[in-house]
Amino acid sequence: MSSQGVPAALEIDAVGFAYGQRRVLEDIRIRVAAGSFCVLLGINGAGKTTLFSLITRLFLCRQGRIRILGRDLGSDGRGALAQLGVVFQQPTLDLDLSLRQNLRYFCALQGLDPRLGRPRIEQALERIGLADRARDKVRRLSGGQRRRLELARAMLHEPLLLLADEPTVGLDIHSRQAILGQVRDACRERGVGVLWATHLVDEVQGGDQVVVLHQGRVLMQGRAEDQLAETGTGTDKDMFNRLTGGEET
Repeated sequence: MSSQGVPAALEIDAVGFAYGQRRVLEDIRIRVAAGSFCVLLGINGAGKTTLFSLITRLFLCRQGRIRILGRDLGSDGRGALAQLGVVFQQPTLDLDLSLRQNLRYFCALQGLDPRLGRPRIEQALERIGLADRARDKVRRLSGGQRRRLELARAMLHEPLLLLADEPTVGLDIHSRQAILGQVRDACRERGVGVLWATHLVDEVQGGDQVVVLHQGRVLMQGRAEDQLAETGTGTDKDMFNRLTGGEET
């Protein structure tokens, strides 16, 4: 919790995890402030998806503590997860339902009153530029359009924390920029805290919080500009490669 008494969107404190004897996360400590965009930067296999599985309770956190908006995931899982929106690495839309039907189904799962859900759905489709495709089946959308729809769906219940696990992998540069813009707007306009997992260094912008995760450990975290100064590097890519031993992203 901050000095002003406002809870962080996400607090991860001394979290570890192992698959049997193989340790994949060790003493992870991350804080995502409300309304901030935090990039969890790491190559494939760094432990990003495992960490997301712990935050979403797909895996049980047995070492350390996780809090969402001040609610402890272990003792108040329902209250904590009610504040959470998620876009997983693998797409989860129903391809044979329309855009509007996918969003209606999500609202029903969240227990949203249809009187609230219906206008939110129409506003979300308008916001992502797909209102004219509302009756189309999702399979007719491009990859970038599907990802934009998944992000819009994740925000329908108005969570204050959004997790996005490699949401732009395989998309063209214009689709990536549109998706990043959509999420950054939610940070600025609605105070949503974002934990954005990626191995794409060029998705970092000035002012972002950056957490470098490598081989299950946090190597560095803080503002992107401060990390460049601390490592004596000129670009985020150079900084990342120096910290991780020169591995390309």
